[in-house]
Amino acid sequence: MTEERKSARQHCELHGGNIYRLAESLGIDENEIIDFSASINPLGVPESVISEIKDNFKYLYNYPDPDSKQLQLWIAKHLAIDSQSIICGNGSTELIYLIARALKPGKVLIPAPTFSEYERACRTTSYELRVKSYELKKENNFDIDPEEFISAMKGNGNSELRTLNSELTCEMAFLCNPNNPTGRLLEKEGVLKIANAAKRLKCYLIVDEAFIDFSPDESVMTTVRHNPYLIVLRSLTKFYALSGLRIGYGVFPLNIIETIKRHKEPWTVNTLAQAAGIAAFKDIEYKRKTFMLIKQEKDFLEKEFKRLKINYVPSEANYYLLRLNAKKIMPALRDKGILVRDCSNFAGLDGSYIRIAVKSREDNMQLLKELSNFSTNCHPEFISGSQKMLKQACPEEILNQVQNDTFRVQHDKTGRI
Repeated sequence: MTEERKSARQHCELHGGNIYRLAESLGIDENEIIDFSASINPLGVPESVISEIKDNFKYLYNYPDPDSKQLQLWIAKHLAIDSQSIICGNGSTELIYLIARALKPGKVLIPAPTFSEYERACRTTSYELRVKSYELKKENNFDIDPEEFISAMKGNGNSELRTLNSELTCEMAFLCNPNNPTGRLLEKEGVLKIANAAKRLKCYLIVDEAFIDFSPDESVMTTVRHNPYLIVLRSLTKFYALSGLRIGYGVFPLNIIETIKRHKEPWTVNTLAQAAGIAAFKDIEYKRKTFMLIKQEKDFLEKEFKRLKINYVPSEANYYLLRLNAKKIMPALRDKGILVRDCSNFAGLDGSYIRIAVKSREDNMQLLKELSNFSTNCHPEFISGSQKMLKQACPEEILNQVQNDTFRVQHDKTGRI
């Protein structure tokens, strides 16, 4: 294997969702894998989106709109922002790389642990990049302290933070909110405090709101118009289960929008993705069902984590960071066709952490059943009484609705059309 191919393979393994490799290693079909490594809505692709995609097959002979104009207008209407400030991308990850390529920061502040592509994107633009690592403390549930973060942006050498290159003033800082992989949310007031400080310091603050749909009132997207150094990114991948289509967008200050566009490749958002995005924004009922299902399943999972004495970080997103004997548990789960996110390659975490998505009740029960085999507080009735527990945990109305809405997903766990 060449060094280039080895590097590419290692990069793929930095993220969840690779059901294909596990299926190949186990000699089973991809649909048989229960994927907890990617935090995707367990309801699957909205029916309204599937219908819209089918209706747009006839337009595939045309190039897609390079500006995604209709999708821009729907986003602007949905969020009450200026459509001219929006750039759509092939997932928000494309925009992370685009920002780094266009603005070329030399000194960057990145929390640890957090999404690994921030640093990688910036390093592709400069071999001389200097990165300051703002280390989140496990004893504080990996929460961000706005004052400490601002101090790190300033390059305050007297800060109590354990940082590299602490004497440097930052040109760019990244903030994932809720954070990946911890699920911890910094409330809007705290984010705006950091954003205002970034404005004074002339430091670009990139707020990645890929999972903010689960806490929409905490978004700072509408404040971009007042801050020339604030950029906010969003994704439709997680909430609307559109991983295979890749669709995201960003809201940028108007003073830099043309600079960003000059570095963007054309046609990165295909015709079907643009149509799917518009249909997703229109589907209010899907959003309502999602909130109901995720709350119900999170309540259930947290109750069981406590009963099984599994250490978890309280989360505001649709995933949890668990601390357990990961080196022993992950191979056992893989042998059962259950894929979880190994967090050992997140800066700031060791090999004792995994991240799991919030999925359907059936899948969550299966995971808990396997985890209970490693718990010192395992109750035998967990397995034998699983169906009884399912009915007790769900009001009949919710249970019926969830079963109907997830029926298709249970038969195609890849979520593909």
